[in-house]
Amino acid sequence: MQTLLYKTSQNMKTSIFSSLVLSLLASTALASDVLDLSKSNFAKNVGPEALMLVEFFAPWCGHCKALAPQYEEAATILKTSGVKLAKVDCTAETELCSTHGVSGYPTLKVFRFGEAAEYGGSRKTDGIVSYMKKQALPAVSELTPENHVEFQKADKVVIIAYVESSDSKNKDIFNSFAEQHRDDYLFGISSDSSVISAADVAPPAVVLYKTFDEGRNNLVGSFTPEGLSSFVKDHATPLLDEISPENFASYAEANLPLAYIFVEATDPNREAVVSAIEPVAREHKGKINFVWIDAAKFSDHAKSLNLPEPKWPSFAIQNIQEMLKFPLPQSENVDAATIGSFVTKFLAGEVKPSVKSEPIPSSQDEPVYVLVADSFEDVTKDNKKDMLVEFYAPWCGHCKKLAPVWDNLGEKFAGSKDKVMIGKFDAHNNDVPSSSGIKVQGFPTIKFKKAGSDEWIDYEGDRSLESFVEFVESNSTNDVHADETASSDTEQVILGDTAEAASHARDEL
Repeated sequence: MQTLLYKTSQNMKTSIFSSLVLSLLASTALASDVLDLSKSNFAKNVGPEALMLVEFFAPWCGHCKALAPQYEEAATILKTSGVKLAKVDCTAETELCSTHGVSGYPTLKVFRFGEAAEYGGSRKTDGIVSYMKKQALPAVSELTPENHVEFQKADKVVIIAYVESSDSKNKDIFNSFAEQHRDDYLFGISSDSSVISAADVAPPAVVLYKTFDEGRNNLVGSFTPEGLSSFVKDHATPLLDEISPENFASYAEANLPLAYIFVEATDPNREAVVSAIEPVAREHKGKINFVWIDAAKFSDHAKSLNLPEPKWPSFAIQNIQEMLKFPLPQSENVDAATIGSFVTKFLAGEVKPSVKSEPIPSSQDEPVYVLVADSFEDVTKDNKKDMLVEFYAPWCGHCKKLAPVWDNLGEKFAGSKDKVMIGKFDAHNNDVPSSSGIKVQGFPTIKFKKAGSDEWIDYEGDRSLESFVEFVESNSTNDVHADETASSDTEQVILGDTAEAASHARDEL
């Protein structure tokens, strides 16, 4: 009996211990440094904080799920700096999210004593940490012998001005520049003689410290806003870095052509391929930015730059501002000599942009006019006609639903082809000519141009046949009217959004 009682007691202890361990493990797993906010506790948590980052999310949102571990890790890192991260579930707190103007997920906002500003950083841990550390500092930090060396290494790019204490002019110019770019870089300033001596510069001077390439760059002499801007633009971007959705914006904002080396990240020769192009990138630094990109992950982006074959490595140059593409023929080698020659010709204006186009239709007998890239400019420069054009993609579900409505619309105005054109443009298999000024960011996109005008305006009504007819009749210069006897046996199409386009272009930058 004693043995039985002993075993029972031991089993109970084991069971209790196991339960305690599981409980502790569960509580540890659930522990989070991200605050959960609701309508009841939002103001009292956010209002007193000098700085807080709040994520407005939905549990079903794929982008929110991808952000979650990055956000958690950033919260833990920033906790030691006294910067809090929080989140609001907008499916449960609809009123709170509406009050803060949340229209998509995730939405990140920076709060200072309850006042909100848009978050402008990336959605990766290091990007969140870097951005919020910059937000926690004044635009320019005063540096001393004690913190000078540490501050130089505080971020990927750190910009420090060394000036005499009486030099108010250069101080003011530098402080103003730093205020404009506080979200982009860390800025410091010092007039301490020992700090200036340690930096090995003669004031006034600016040193850009960085964790890549040569490590630092010097700007010596009096400051100007233009000089600072040019200096930072030339040296704050790595010579040849990997590009991804997280840093694409910084390249786009540089206003320089962007040269891509498409190579698979897992290719054992990747480093050799990229290193071979570095001398070309160095030669043309300040005129064109070079990057490498994971061809396996971003093959859709390669196709968008008119590199149709899955043949790697491949090379292309993109003029982002003018929406022009300059792919190197995929039959050519991606090596220093070939790329060097191609880039030199490009900068000399000797490389023509690549425009993807389907063949021009041999006849246009259907009520809806078929536009392709090679015919777009010639057809649309006819200012005698009013024009309503749908830009679509063959895979787009909204476009497929709209197709019968659009065909019927064409039939309604078939008797007025000399005055109005109802057209369609496959924007997946054709490039929209950059000269048109039209940007297609979702499908379908519908644009209207009055006769006698070169300006394309957005159609923003619902997608029913009746609404299209009313729009054309009300906005046409040529006073056209639909044929009421033409067939109109179509369903009303509900206004869609760009979600399907975004899903299809999941690997686009």
